[in-house]
Amino acid sequence: MTMTTAGVIFVLTLVAALVAVYKPFGDYMFRAVSGTKQSWGERGVYRLVGVNPAAEQTWGVYARSVLAFSAVSILFLYLFQRVQNHLWLSLGFDPVVPHGAWNTAVSFVTNTNWQSYSGESTMGHLVQMAGLAVQNFVSAAVGIAVAVALVRGFARSRTGQLGNFWVDLTRITLRILLPIAVLGAIALMIGGAVQNLSAGTDVSTLTGGTQTITGGPVASQEAIKELGTNGGGFYNVNSAHPFENPTTWTNWLQIFLIFLIPFSLPRVFGRMVGQNRQGYAIAAVMGILAFLSVAITNIFELAGHGTVPQAVGAAMEGKEVRFDVSNSATFAAATTLTSTGAVNSFHDSFTSLGGMMTMVNMMLGEVAPGGTGSGLYGLLILAVITVFVAGLMVGRTPEYLGKKIGSREIKFASLYFLITPILVLVGTAAAFATGNNSTALNVGPHGLSEVLYAFTSASNNNGSAFGGITVNTTWWDTALGLCMLLGRFLPLIFVLALAGSLARQAPTPASAGTLPTHRPLFIGMVVGVTVVLVALTFLPALALGPLAEGL
Repeated sequence: MTMTTAGVIFVLTLVAALVAVYKPFGDYMFRAVSGTKQSWGERGVYRLVGVNPAAEQTWGVYARSVLAFSAVSILFLYLFQRVQNHLWLSLGFDPVVPHGAWNTAVSFVTNTNWQSYSGESTMGHLVQMAGLAVQNFVSAAVGIAVAVALVRGFARSRTGQLGNFWVDLTRITLRILLPIAVLGAIALMIGGAVQNLSAGTDVSTLTGGTQTITGGPVASQEAIKELGTNGGGFYNVNSAHPFENPTTWTNWLQIFLIFLIPFSLPRVFGRMVGQNRQGYAIAAVMGILAFLSVAITNIFELAGHGTVPQAVGAAMEGKEVRFDVSNSATFAAATTLTSTGAVNSFHDSFTSLGGMMTMVNMMLGEVAPGGTGSGLYGLLILAVITVFVAGLMVGRTPEYLGKKIGSREIKFASLYFLITPILVLVGTAAAFATGNNSTALNVGPHGLSEVLYAFTSASNNNGSAFGGITVNTTWWDTALGLCMLLGRFLPLIFVLALAGSLARQAPTPASAGTLPTHRPLFIGMVVGVTVVLVALTFLPALALGPLAEGL
């Protein structure tokens, strides 16, 4: 089976749209995070929280602000779920059980949006709107704010100031995320997505029975779910549900929203450091990795490797007929290349090698283009490592954008990339050592894949589910919650520490020995370092899981 003309057009128009908005939308975001004027609404927020918008913060204060805001958010969201039966629009649902409330609170605050529950039968409308959807905005804004702080570290010199977290959070939410999400919600409603406060409608089925179809504020949550690379679905089947993703063109729109901010942030980077070509280089690395992933995932799924898919001529199990194989494979690549976690098909039903690609996308560090903010700062860390490796090759102190990459900087970069593999591999081993892998529906290589995927998704703050495994138990909710928490905030602290170290440096003039970081050679080196780091770290686990199954 080959990729259809419609599938090719789907991908090409998506690429064209992202290229078209790169400069204008990137410039708009640059003005949003760099401007000094304050709107009346922003001034009201600053007065409410007692923040002086003119005061800047060191990396330590910036990090403590992020952690304090996130801690309060987790506590609020946990309590919100625990008392939802007393709230308006609760739909008669019971309070969320403690381990489930903990997991969900951590999940949404860390921009993971992993769900161990069925949304339409667990969460009332108010919790969905005022709890989960709000975190969809602010958790995405936190990621962008940290990325902007890191870029300031490259752009500034002889200072310890990285901006003000509260100002960045407010501007990003009100100027970038909110207006685009409103437009996205309107478009989705036009496409047929549901937007109401209905408790449900009883309908007659084809067999003569009745079924309650739950309504709710779906379109508004769907828009920010994709735009903020969040991923939590209003319904259990996520973007495979016709109320969330009704048609092929809304499927295209959702993928566009997923990629919009991450692919445009390199433009912000280039503008802030005063070298647009540096932004193009980073965008090129993202584009190369994304193109390869989308192409390979489509090839594996369209080939239908396996006895049953080859017998019936297509790997359609677990996929929506209205999206076909190609659109489902492209969506799966998009959602795992970013930290989105939305799904429009059942990844557990993918071919063994197609399912492996969804894991590899996350194991890359989600840098192609990654989540809102997290993709940019992850790729900049990879660029720092690449410059350091290149410096070792020629016996010269490495430099990136006029900043020397010494032992302090490379330690922060190394610690950043060690955290996630440790969480993934230790977590997977702990599940098998304690017997909790028994909740997987399969044994052998596929059973390992199901457990490995769960910890990969949680630790990388992706949130998509492979499926085929029961995770709404105390052990799984606790373990995955810890992985989400540590996988988000430990790397974030190292990013801000690196930003502070870079900002204090004096600029180093470029010389004949300086590695140009805007040319194809450097772009290829960053791609190579990214792939090699993943291969060396995760290849043994992949060999025992999806590779063994595929072979």
